[in-house]
Amino acid sequence: MNSFSLGELCWLFCCPPCPSRIAAKLAFLPPEPTYSIHTDASGATSLHLTERADWQYSQRELDAVEVLVTRTSRGNRVGCMFVRCAPASRYTLLFSHGNAVDLGQMCSFYIGLGSRINCNVFSYDYSGYGVSTGKPSEKNLYADIEAAWQVLRNK
Repeated sequence: MNSFSLGELCWLFCCPPCPSRIAAKLAFLPPEPTYSIHTDASGATSLHLTERADWQYSQRELDAVEVLVTRTSRGNRVGCMFVRCAPASRYTLLFSHGNAVDLGQMCSFYIGLGSRINCNVFSYDYSGYGVSTGKPSEKNLYADIEAAWQVLRNK
């Protein structure tokens, strides 16, 4: 029988530099991208979804989704999405999606959520997810949400 002693398990999970590597592997699970952002000659951006994005709405709703890319303080490019669900709404929800999904998989959910609670939804991908560059890490995660917050406040 192959088994580990308590000491071996402690070494595996507690000795530097293993904990950060183990945590990163367990905490960040980026999927294959389910969308892309295209920029035309005038600089306007548009969202293009793959089949794996599971889009549940019409082209009219897709046209209400605005996408952009911003840069974080750590130098990564982060994909952002603004879903105008309730044009007359005074509120916009800044939504940090769960792990192992990207904006392409979440945009149908955002339309349903915003429509139900009568607000717009702004979300972003973490570094290493979707069209975002960089590697998933805790430090990048903090920089990602700070960049998203700045875009939401200023644009």
